[in-house]
Amino acid sequence: MTDDLQQKADARFEAALAATGARDPRDYYRSRLQELRQSNAEGYADAVAYYQSTLVPSIAEEDADPLEAWQAFGLRIAHFTAPGRPVAVDQAGRSRPFEPPGSAEDMILHLPDARNRRALLVGLPPEPSGAQMATYNWLVQGRRA
Repeated sequence: MTDDLQQKADARFEAALAATGARDPRDYYRSRLQELRQSNAEGYADAVAYYQSTLVPSIAEEDADPLEAWQAFGLRIAHFTAPGRPVAVDQAGRSRPFEPPGSAEDMILHLPDARNRRALLVGLPPEPSGAQMATYNWLVQGRRA
């Protein structure tokens, strides 16, 4: 991966964020990667290789929708963190199996198979509803009140 590819990918992603009002997940995904580095070195190496050889080139070369590509990367990180399944939570707080690319209004969570693990956030809509935030607080943050 070259600096030129990285710059093109970043520019396309920034333009997509500005055009849609979507939230930028990169800082959150960086934090998840740091945790993954400690808990699953093999998964971390796979995620980094995917980022360098697939994610950035696909966005820079305009083969992929930047928002969908980053969402797929977030799902990949979540899977390596804790095997499970992705779900979409609509504005009313109802969940359903996630089908890419999903709706921009949905919150995307990864529900681990292990019952002792909290849900992992993959994506928040630009303006989450009260029901989505309650779901986030309960399943991701572990807040019961």
